[in-house]
Amino acid sequence: MKELLFGTAGIPTSTKDRNTTNGVEQVRKLGLGAMELEFVHSINISKDKAPEIAKIAKEQDVVLTCHAPYYINLNAEEKSKIAASMKRIADSARTLSLCGGWSVCFHPGYYMKTTKEKAYEVVKKHLKEVMTTLKKEGIEIWVRPETTGRPTAFGDVYELIKLSSEIEHVLPCIDFSHLHARSCGKFNTTEEFNAVLIAVEKQLGKEALNNMHIHLAGINYGDKGELNHLNLKQSDMNYKDLVKAWKDFKIKGVVISESPNIEKDAQLLQGEFT
Repeated sequence: MKELLFGTAGIPTSTKDRNTTNGVEQVRKLGLGAMELEFVHSINISKDKAPEIAKIAKEQDVVLTCHAPYYINLNAEEKSKIAASMKRIADSARTLSLCGGWSVCFHPGYYMKTTKEKAYEVVKKHLKEVMTTLKKEGIEIWVRPETTGRPTAFGDVYELIKLSSEIEHVLPCIDFSHLHARSCGKFNTTEEFNAVLIAVEKQLGKEALNNMHIHLAGINYGDKGELNHLNLKQSDMNYKDLVKAWKDFKIKGVVISESPNIEKDAQLLQGEFT
């Protein structure tokens, strides 16, 4: 990527006739540069519709990402659930590719009753299989396991950085709100933000800093992690120092606002960055 773009998790709330193409156009009217297609309950874009979305996104100069369905667990105990999870990731990537998109993120799963180390190896094995399939099909978008908001879920930032170093064309989607909630209030200082970006650069190189996929929102959390999203100004998320860290490290890529007021917080972050 040539710059850091800011966008919305889904169709902006201010879009009058709510559909994906109008959402892309509204993103541009708002002065933003990205939009995340929300496949969280199902992949709701057909093969016939995808080329039209790709055309509009190119015309409006809007970068598209997507969030794969929530029903993914690459460490499930049942083989059928693992197979279905792998298919949901691959199908999300296929659809996003047809839409001319850039990066697909997903929640990788849960530790279940096993150790973090064993879960890591199982997730790695199945994600490698997904990437092998996509490579054979010529699909070359970034595939991103996302940092998760609860400690019971697979998705510690450092294990995702390690996973990305071991599988080609995989990078982490770093949700800084999830890091904050998962740790019950940590990951909210300049030093902690810098430590994450230093680890990304050290293990994954400048290419990773130049192709970041980030989620951010205000967040409410308890002793078990994430509870719900909030608007940034209604939360304790230290977004101003976080944006400063992005500027200091000269990162590029896409920042997606997942606050309830998605476009307002996207504009707020963009304003802080520029």
